[in-house]
Amino acid sequence: MDTLPPAAPPLAATLSERARAAVEQLILSGEIAPGTRLNEVALAARLGLSRGPLREALRGLERDGLVTAGPAGQGMSVRRLEPAEMAELYDMRALLQGFILARIAERMARRALPPGTLEELRAQVEAMERMAKSGDAPGYYARNLGFHEALHRAAGHRRASGLYDSLIKESHLARQQSLAHPDRMRQSNAEHAAMLDAVAAGDAPRARALGEAHVAEGGKRRWLESLGQG
Repeated sequence: MDTLPPAAPPLAATLSERARAAVEQLILSGEIAPGTRLNEVALAARLGLSRGPLREALRGLERDGLVTAGPAGQGMSVRRLEPAEMAELYDMRALLQGFILARIAERMARRALPPGTLEELRAQVEAMERMAKSGDAPGYYARNLGFHEALHRAAGHRRASGLYDSLIKESHLARQQSLAHPDRMRQSNAEHAAMLDAVAAGDAPRARALGEAHVAEGGKRRWLESLGQG
């Protein structure tokens, strides 16, 4: 008799993972707006799934902070962040960003960064500069996410990266809006370049300060400007 292949994951778990990824994409793309109540019947039909896997997916998204449960019997809705909550997310991201940049600079000073790391990061900054000049906001934002992921890889600290990613998911739509204007894209990218200069010099204190300021000062200011408050 032929040897059986390794057991596949349970179908329900696979469907739940598919549903979670699909709903997350609908939320992060803005197709389902903050505050929208999620109709399980319509959403399950749209995704071609039963309501069981969808409910499991929504519970996972609730843990991620993307959806929130309403009063008993009213189902779930896409979470709408209040300004005070968003400001707190910027505060916490700033601390993590500073830690990540300082760690990269320390690794640079010890010659512990993988070869080509700094060159890759600078190439991403150059690509973002071209997108900012052409007004390509979606391209800039996607490249910006990739740049920060590359910073996390360079820092080599999985827990910090995981915490940062969870905060990013909650603030995703607001950050997209804050980087939709060419001037704000250029400001953000100038800060990226300054952070990399500090990393190249192996200057951990300056890298930390610039990393924190990029989020707590520059990022928060751009967010407020996008709301017409700055």
